[in-house]
Amino acid sequence: MESKIIIKGGKPLIGEVTVSGGKNSAVAIIPAALMSDDVCYIENIPLIEDVFVLKKMMEHLGADVTIEGNTMRVDPKGVSNWIVPDDLAREMRASYYLMGTLLAKFGKAQVVFPGGCNIGSRPMDQHLKGLGSLGAKIDLIGGVYVCSAEKLKGCEIYMDVSSVGATINLMLAAAKAEGVTTIVNAAREPHIVDLANFLSAMGATVKGAGTPTIRVKGAQKLKGCRYSILPDQIETGTWMAAAAATRGDIKINGCIPYHMESASVKLAEMGIEVIEGEDYIRVKALNRPKAVHIQTLPYPGFPTDLQQPFTVILSTAKGTSMVIETIFESRFRHVDELRRMGANIQISGDVAVIMGVEKLSGAEVVASDLRAGAALIVAGVMAEGTTVISNTKYIDRGYENIVDKLKSVGADVSRT
Repeated sequence: MESKIIIKGGKPLIGEVTVSGGKNSAVAIIPAALMSDDVCYIENIPLIEDVFVLKKMMEHLGADVTIEGNTMRVDPKGVSNWIVPDDLAREMRASYYLMGTLLAKFGKAQVVFPGGCNIGSRPMDQHLKGLGSLGAKIDLIGGVYVCSAEKLKGCEIYMDVSSVGATINLMLAAAKAEGVTTIVNAAREPHIVDLANFLSAMGATVKGAGTPTIRVKGAQKLKGCRYSILPDQIETGTWMAAAAATRGDIKINGCIPYHMESASVKLAEMGIEVIEGEDYIRVKALNRPKAVHIQTLPYPGFPTDLQQPFTVILSTAKGTSMVIETIFESRFRHVDELRRMGANIQISGDVAVIMGVEKLSGAEVVASDLRAGAALIVAGVMAEGTTVISNTKYIDRGYENIVDKLKSVGADVSRT
């Protein structure tokens, strides 16, 4: 029977919490380790469902993968299989990173059309166009991508859309391609930089990560290494939202404040105090927040992954707010659940108009995707009364040890 998270909310969250390693970094870096000729140690791994699913995929392909504490050891020397099991690939979107990895390693890959959260269409066209430019032949047969390449050769690839997933897939394939690959209009998110640093530690040469133009000089052989994943930008933002929504005071340790500037600015606009240190952010919210407008944009703009938790803050803000979602067209599915809790939100296409109410009330709600689940947790700790969240499998995909972390800052929360 699936578990539920039960929250008795309505009181400020106060205390300190430490963020885990980045989910979006982990799901790119773990497949990259398959390209090494020796053992890789990946530190600060988040212990989340997506990581455990990836571990099973890697073991199916022949890798020896162990996790001790928050360190994953990947020995790829036994990898001889390039067919990713369908049932596992359907569990997570990031399974498509094995296309670039296995093409680079074997010159062939077979990956089912990926699964993951239903937050709108996330087309594969930029992945396929880029891998094709590098020399891959890709056919979609019965919902399965069958990929082959005699040799991957570096080239210049212009991406029509600044896609995070496609940028990562092309970086992976380019790491062992012959010559230099230039990715123009590349995504700039922190996990792109994290992957670039990992590939460099293995022996590829990657320049320009974090800018719109990335150059990757491939290496015939990639060596084992030890690497620590950056802290999770979206978990950091979720704790910032929880502090603001509950009129609390949370110090978030082990984060990178520079990555959170767009969220910090919005909280400051709401009248919430944000104090930054070298590796921490403290959010103090003594009063009811003011209404603001938010528009999601690629990094360094406001992250689409934080739109849902921040919508919760605005549901009890003073005045009327507007949220414009420009990245995914189905990212307001949490709004119906917030309405059950008393929120006054109207949706028109990609715009949410939020008329702030005094308070939310606990209710039985259902998580429709990972970040919607995070939003419902923020709503639950903020609302008066009891909130019961089902479909918690989505939350477990991206948040490590969420119940214990909530308890550490004073939440009354349990899991059935």
